[in-house]
Amino acid sequence: MTDRASFPAAANEPGSAWRRWGRQRARHRYWLHLTLFLLTLYSTTLVGARLGYNFAHNLPPIQLETDLAAYPEIWADPTRLAAGLPFSLTLMAILLAHEFGHFLACVYYRVDASLPYFIPAPTLIGTLGAFIRIRGPVLSRRALFDIGVAGPIAGFAFLLPALAIGLAYSKIIAEVPRDGSVLFGTPAMQWLLEKAVLPGIDSGSIYLHPVARAAWIGLFATALNLLPIGQLDGGHILYAFWSDWHRRLSRLFLLALVPLGLIYWWVWLFWAALLFFFGSRHPSVYDHTPLGTGRRQLGWLALVIFVLSFMPTPIVSR
Repeated sequence: MTDRASFPAAANEPGSAWRRWGRQRARHRYWLHLTLFLLTLYSTTLVGARLGYNFAHNLPPIQLETDLAAYPEIWADPTRLAAGLPFSLTLMAILLAHEFGHFLACVYYRVDASLPYFIPAPTLIGTLGAFIRIRGPVLSRRALFDIGVAGPIAGFAFLLPALAIGLAYSKIIAEVPRDGSVLFGTPAMQWLLEKAVLPGIDSGSIYLHPVARAAWIGLFATALNLLPIGQLDGGHILYAFWSDWHRRLSRLFLLALVPLGLIYWWVWLFWAALLFFFGSRHPSVYDHTPLGTGRRQLGWLALVIFVLSFMPTPIVSR
Protein backbone atom coordinates (compact mmCIF):
# COMPACT_ATOMS: atom_id res chain seq x y z
CA MET A 1 0.00 0.00 0.00
CA THR A 2 1.21 3.52 -0.80
CA ASP A 3 1.73 5.73 2.23
CA ARG A 4 -0.65 8.67 1.97
CA ALA A 5 1.82 10.82 3.87
CA SER A 6 4.31 10.33 1.07
CA PHE A 7 1.76 11.19 -1.63
CA PRO A 8 -0.82 13.55 -0.06
CA ALA A 9 -2.72 14.09 -3.32
CA ALA A 10 -1.37 10.94 -4.66
CA ALA A 11 -3.82 8.29 -3.84
CA ASN A 12 -6.34 9.99 -6.13
CA GLU A 13 -8.96 8.80 -3.70
CA PRO A 14 -12.60 9.86 -4.27
CA GLY A 15 -13.62 10.82 -0.72
CA SER A 16 -14.58 14.51 -0.82
CA ALA A 17 -14.41 14.83 -4.62
CA TRP A 18 -17.60 16.85 -5.01
CA ARG A 19 -16.68 19.27 -2.20
CA ARG A 20 -13.31 19.84 -3.83
CA TRP A 21 -15.05 20.33 -7.20
CA GLY A 22 -17.21 23.01 -5.57
CA ARG A 23 -14.11 24.87 -4.38
CA GLN A 24 -12.48 24.78 -7.82
CA ARG A 25 -15.40 25.92 -9.96
CA ALA A 26 -14.01 29.46 -10.22
CA ARG A 27 -11.02 28.12 -12.14
CA HIS A 28 -13.17 27.13 -15.11
CA ARG A 29 -13.49 29.70 -17.88
CA TYR A 30 -17.14 29.04 -18.52
CA TRP A 31 -17.42 31.77 -21.15
CA LEU A 32 -14.69 30.14 -23.26
CA HIS A 33 -16.13 26.63 -22.99
CA LEU A 34 -19.62 27.90 -23.86
CA THR A 35 -18.37 30.01 -26.78
CA LEU A 36 -16.45 27.10 -28.30
CA PHE A 37 -19.42 24.80 -27.75
CA LEU A 38 -21.83 27.19 -29.53
CA LEU A 39 -19.39 27.83 -32.40
CA THR A 40 -18.94 24.07 -32.86
CA LEU A 41 -22.70 23.54 -32.69
CA TYR A 42 -23.09 26.12 -35.46
CA SER A 43 -20.30 24.71 -37.66
CA THR A 44 -21.58 21.13 -37.34
CA THR A 45 -25.16 22.25 -37.96
CA LEU A 46 -23.99 24.00 -41.12
CA VAL A 47 -22.40 20.77 -42.35
CA GLY A 48 -25.45 18.82 -41.20
CA ALA A 49 -27.79 21.04 -43.20
CA ARG A 50 -25.97 20.11 -46.38
CA LEU A 51 -25.83 16.42 -45.42
CA GLY A 52 -29.58 16.56 -44.84
CA TYR A 53 -30.17 18.18 -48.23
CA ASN A 54 -28.05 15.58 -50.01
CA PHE A 55 -29.84 12.80 -48.15
CA ALA A 56 -33.30 14.14 -49.04
CA HIS A 57 -32.38 14.43 -52.73
CA ASN A 58 -30.44 11.13 -53.03
CA LEU A 59 -27.19 12.95 -53.77
CA PRO A 60 -23.75 11.75 -52.65
CA PRO A 61 -23.30 12.55 -48.94
CA ILE A 62 -20.39 14.91 -49.61
CA GLN A 63 -19.67 16.76 -52.84
CA LEU A 64 -17.01 19.30 -52.00
CA GLU A 65 -17.49 21.77 -54.83
CA THR A 66 -21.29 21.69 -54.75
CA ASP A 67 -21.46 21.75 -50.96
CA LEU A 68 -19.06 24.68 -50.63
CA ALA A 69 -21.08 26.63 -53.17
CA ALA A 70 -24.26 25.96 -51.17
CA TYR A 71 -23.01 27.22 -47.80
CA PRO A 72 -23.48 30.94 -48.64
CA GLU A 73 -27.13 30.15 -49.42
CA ILE A 74 -27.54 28.54 -46.01
CA TRP A 75 -25.93 31.56 -44.32
CA ALA A 76 -28.36 33.81 -46.18
CA ASP A 77 -31.34 31.74 -44.98
CA PRO A 78 -30.65 30.60 -41.40
CA THR A 79 -33.95 28.71 -41.27
CA ARG A 80 -32.29 26.06 -43.42
CA LEU A 81 -29.99 25.29 -40.51
CA ALA A 82 -32.84 23.40 -38.83
CA ALA A 83 -32.26 20.53 -41.26
CA GLY A 84 -28.74 20.15 -39.86
CA LEU A 85 -29.76 19.71 -36.22
CA PRO A 86 -30.29 15.91 -36.33
CA PHE A 87 -26.66 15.53 -37.39
CA SER A 88 -25.13 18.20 -35.17
CA LEU A 89 -27.04 17.43 -31.98
CA THR A 90 -26.23 13.72 -32.32
CA LEU A 91 -22.55 14.38 -32.92
CA MET A 92 -22.29 16.95 -30.13
CA ALA A 93 -24.02 14.57 -27.68
CA ILE A 94 -21.55 11.78 -28.52
CA LEU A 95 -18.52 14.07 -28.14
CA LEU A 96 -19.93 15.56 -24.94
CA ALA A 97 -20.59 12.11 -23.46
CA HIS A 98 -17.02 11.02 -24.26
CA GLU A 99 -15.39 14.08 -22.70
CA PHE A 100 -17.68 14.17 -19.67
CA GLY A 101 -16.88 10.51 -19.10
CA HIS A 102 -13.26 11.59 -18.62
CA PHE A 103 -14.18 14.73 -16.69
CA LEU A 104 -16.48 13.06 -14.16
CA ALA A 105 -13.91 10.34 -13.56
CA CYS A 106 -11.37 13.10 -12.84
CA VAL A 107 -13.81 14.73 -10.41
CA TYR A 108 -14.39 11.38 -8.71
CA TYR A 109 -10.66 10.84 -8.21
CA ARG A 110 -9.96 14.47 -7.24
CA VAL A 111 -7.80 15.06 -10.32
CA ASP A 112 -7.82 18.68 -11.45
CA ALA A 113 -9.26 18.82 -15.01
CA SER A 114 -10.93 21.37 -17.26
CA LEU A 115 -14.38 21.22 -18.73
CA PRO A 116 -14.49 20.07 -22.39
CA TYR A 117 -13.02 22.33 -25.06
CA PHE A 118 -14.79 21.93 -28.41
CA ILE A 119 -12.92 22.76 -31.60
CA PRO A 120 -14.95 24.33 -34.43
CA ALA A 121 -13.19 23.92 -37.77
CA PRO A 122 -13.96 24.04 -41.52
CA THR A 123 -13.63 20.27 -41.93
CA LEU A 124 -15.89 17.69 -43.57
CA ILE A 125 -17.75 17.32 -40.24
CA GLY A 126 -17.49 20.91 -38.97
CA THR A 127 -15.19 20.17 -36.04
CA LEU A 128 -11.88 18.69 -34.94
CA GLY A 129 -13.53 17.09 -31.92
CA ALA A 130 -13.20 17.99 -28.25
CA PHE A 131 -10.83 17.44 -25.37
CA ILE A 132 -10.37 18.08 -21.67
CA ARG A 133 -7.15 19.30 -20.14
CA ILE A 134 -5.96 17.29 -17.14
CA ARG A 135 -4.08 19.82 -15.03
CA GLY A 136 -3.17 17.65 -12.05
CA PRO A 137 -1.16 14.44 -11.71
CA VAL A 138 -2.80 11.02 -11.93
CA LEU A 139 -0.77 8.97 -9.46
CA SER A 140 -3.01 5.95 -8.99
CA ARG A 141 -3.03 3.10 -11.48
CA ARG A 142 -6.74 2.52 -10.89
CA ALA A 143 -7.51 6.22 -11.33
CA LEU A 144 -5.54 6.28 -14.60
CA PHE A 145 -7.44 3.30 -15.91
CA ASP A 146 -10.86 4.63 -14.90
CA ILE A 147 -10.20 8.08 -16.37
CA GLY A 148 -8.88 6.57 -19.60
CA VAL A 149 -11.67 4.05 -20.12
CA ALA A 150 -14.59 6.25 -18.99
CA GLY A 151 -14.58 8.43 -22.13
CA PRO A 152 -14.72 5.72 -24.81
CA ILE A 153 -17.33 3.69 -22.92
CA ALA A 154 -19.55 6.73 -22.29
CA GLY A 155 -19.27 7.86 -25.91
CA PHE A 156 -19.97 4.35 -27.20
CA ALA A 157 -23.04 4.10 -24.96
CA PHE A 158 -24.43 7.20 -26.68
CA LEU A 159 -23.42 6.41 -30.25
CA LEU A 160 -24.78 2.86 -30.26
CA PRO A 161 -28.49 3.79 -29.95
CA ALA A 162 -27.88 6.78 -32.25
CA LEU A 163 -26.52 4.43 -34.90
CA ALA A 164 -29.47 2.06 -34.53
CA ILE A 165 -31.99 4.93 -34.78
CA GLY A 166 -30.10 6.45 -37.72
CA LEU A 167 -30.13 3.12 -39.55
CA ALA A 168 -33.88 2.79 -38.95
CA TYR A 169 -34.36 6.15 -40.72
CA SER A 170 -31.84 5.44 -43.47
CA LYS A 171 -32.92 4.92 -47.09
CA ILE A 172 -32.90 1.69 -49.02
CA ILE A 173 -32.17 2.52 -52.62
CA ALA A 174 -31.03 0.45 -55.56
CA GLU A 175 -27.58 1.98 -55.56
CA VAL A 176 -26.22 4.56 -53.13
CA PRO A 177 -24.68 7.43 -55.15
CA ARG A 178 -20.91 7.09 -55.08
CA ASP A 179 -19.85 9.81 -57.47
CA GLY A 180 -19.17 12.35 -54.72
CA SER A 181 -15.86 13.55 -53.33
CA VAL A 182 -15.71 11.20 -50.35
CA LEU A 183 -16.60 7.56 -49.68
CA PHE A 184 -16.95 6.18 -46.15
CA GLY A 185 -15.82 2.82 -44.81
CA THR A 186 -18.04 0.45 -42.85
CA PRO A 187 -16.87 -0.46 -39.32
CA ALA A 188 -17.81 -3.84 -37.90
CA MET A 189 -20.27 -2.29 -35.42
CA GLN A 190 -22.18 -0.61 -38.23
CA TRP A 191 -22.24 -3.82 -40.27
CA LEU A 192 -23.61 -5.80 -37.31
CA LEU A 193 -26.34 -3.24 -36.60
CA GLU A 194 -27.26 -3.12 -40.29
CA LYS A 195 -27.95 -6.86 -40.12
CA ALA A 196 -30.04 -6.39 -36.97
CA VAL A 197 -32.02 -3.28 -37.98
CA LEU A 198 -32.23 -3.89 -41.74
CA PRO A 199 -32.02 -7.70 -42.13
CA GLY A 200 -31.51 -8.97 -45.65
CA ILE A 201 -30.42 -5.57 -47.00
CA ASP A 202 -27.03 -5.29 -48.65
CA SER A 203 -24.79 -2.58 -47.16
CA GLY A 204 -24.30 -1.09 -50.61
CA SER A 205 -28.01 -0.26 -50.79
CA ILE A 206 -28.18 1.61 -47.47
CA TYR A 207 -27.94 5.40 -47.66
CA LEU A 208 -27.14 6.48 -44.10
CA HIS A 209 -29.34 9.08 -42.46
CA PRO A 210 -27.39 12.08 -41.05
CA VAL A 211 -27.97 10.74 -37.50
CA ALA A 212 -26.27 7.47 -38.49
CA ARG A 213 -23.52 9.51 -40.18
CA ALA A 214 -22.90 11.33 -36.88
CA ALA A 215 -22.71 7.96 -35.09
CA TRP A 216 -20.23 6.79 -37.75
CA ILE A 217 -18.02 9.78 -36.86
CA GLY A 218 -18.36 8.78 -33.21
CA LEU A 219 -17.13 5.28 -34.04
CA PHE A 220 -14.18 6.68 -35.96
CA ALA A 221 -13.27 9.04 -33.09
CA THR A 222 -13.59 6.17 -30.60
CA ALA A 223 -11.21 4.01 -32.64
CA LEU A 224 -8.66 6.84 -32.82
CA ASN A 225 -8.83 7.46 -29.08
CA LEU A 226 -8.48 3.76 -28.26
CA LEU A 227 -5.27 3.31 -30.24
CA PRO A 228 -2.92 1.79 -27.62
CA ILE A 229 -0.30 4.47 -28.08
CA GLY A 230 1.23 7.09 -25.80
CA GLN A 231 -1.23 9.32 -23.99
CA LEU A 232 -4.31 8.44 -26.00
CA ASP A 233 -7.14 6.79 -24.07
CA GLY A 234 -5.93 3.40 -25.30
CA GLY A 235 -2.41 4.34 -24.19
CA HIS A 236 -3.67 5.09 -20.67
CA ILE A 237 -5.41 1.72 -20.55
CA LEU A 238 -2.29 -0.02 -21.86
CA TYR A 239 -0.14 1.69 -19.21
CA ALA A 240 -2.58 0.73 -16.45
CA PHE A 241 -2.32 -2.90 -17.54
CA TRP A 242 1.39 -3.18 -18.37
CA SER A 243 3.29 -0.07 -17.29
CA ASP A 244 6.70 -1.76 -17.72
CA TRP A 245 5.87 -2.70 -21.30
CA HIS A 246 4.01 0.47 -22.26
CA ARG A 247 6.88 2.19 -24.05
CA ARG A 248 7.83 -0.82 -26.18
CA LEU A 249 4.24 -1.82 -26.97
CA SER A 250 3.32 1.78 -27.73
CA ARG A 251 6.17 2.03 -30.24
CA LEU A 252 5.15 -1.29 -31.78
CA PHE A 253 1.58 -0.12 -32.34
CA LEU A 254 2.91 3.20 -33.61
CA LEU A 255 5.01 1.36 -36.21
CA ALA A 256 1.94 -0.66 -37.21
CA LEU A 257 0.34 2.59 -38.43
CA VAL A 258 3.01 2.88 -41.13
CA PRO A 259 1.96 -0.14 -43.26
CA LEU A 260 -1.68 0.83 -42.66
CA GLY A 261 -0.84 4.24 -44.10
CA LEU A 262 1.06 2.80 -47.07
CA ILE A 263 -1.55 0.18 -47.94
CA TYR A 264 -4.93 1.52 -46.86
CA TRP A 265 -5.12 5.22 -45.90
CA TRP A 266 -2.29 7.71 -46.10
CA VAL A 267 -3.62 9.72 -43.11
CA TRP A 268 -2.37 6.94 -40.81
CA LEU A 269 1.15 8.15 -41.69
CA PHE A 270 0.21 11.63 -40.48
CA TRP A 271 -1.12 10.19 -37.20
CA ALA A 272 2.02 8.09 -36.79
CA ALA A 273 4.25 11.16 -37.18
CA LEU A 274 2.07 13.28 -34.88
CA LEU A 275 2.00 10.66 -32.14
CA PHE A 276 5.73 9.96 -32.50
CA PHE A 277 6.71 13.58 -31.90
CA PHE A 278 4.02 14.71 -29.47
CA GLY A 279 2.27 11.79 -27.79
CA SER A 280 4.44 8.69 -27.53
CA ARG A 281 5.61 9.12 -23.91
CA HIS A 282 3.51 8.58 -20.80
CA PRO A 283 3.83 10.17 -17.32
CA SER A 284 4.77 7.80 -14.52
CA VAL A 285 2.24 6.36 -12.09
CA TYR A 286 3.52 5.64 -8.58
CA ASP A 287 0.68 3.69 -6.99
CA HIS A 288 0.63 0.28 -8.68
CA THR A 289 -2.25 -1.30 -6.77
CA PRO A 290 -3.59 -4.18 -8.92
CA LEU A 291 -6.53 -3.26 -11.12
CA GLY A 292 -8.75 -6.11 -10.00
CA THR A 293 -11.07 -8.39 -11.96
CA GLY A 294 -13.75 -5.79 -12.72
CA ARG A 295 -11.34 -3.32 -14.29
CA ARG A 296 -9.63 -6.05 -16.29
CA GLN A 297 -13.03 -7.00 -17.72
CA LEU A 298 -13.62 -3.35 -18.62
CA GLY A 299 -10.23 -3.37 -20.33
CA TRP A 300 -11.30 -6.29 -22.51
CA LEU A 301 -14.57 -4.46 -23.22
CA ALA A 302 -12.54 -1.45 -24.40
CA LEU A 303 -10.60 -3.77 -26.73
CA VAL A 304 -13.86 -5.14 -28.17
CA ILE A 305 -15.13 -1.58 -28.71
CA PHE A 306 -11.88 -0.71 -30.50
CA VAL A 307 -12.13 -3.73 -32.82
CA LEU A 308 -15.79 -2.98 -33.61
CA SER A 309 -15.02 0.69 -34.33
CA PHE A 310 -11.72 0.48 -36.23
CA MET A 311 -11.53 0.77 -40.02
CA PRO A 312 -8.31 0.36 -42.03
CA THR A 313 -9.75 2.69 -44.68
CA PRO A 314 -12.23 5.07 -42.98
CA ILE A 315 -12.42 7.56 -45.84
CA VAL A 316 -11.59 7.40 -49.53
CA SER A 317 -11.16 10.69 -51.37
CA ARG A 318 -12.05 10.69 -55.04
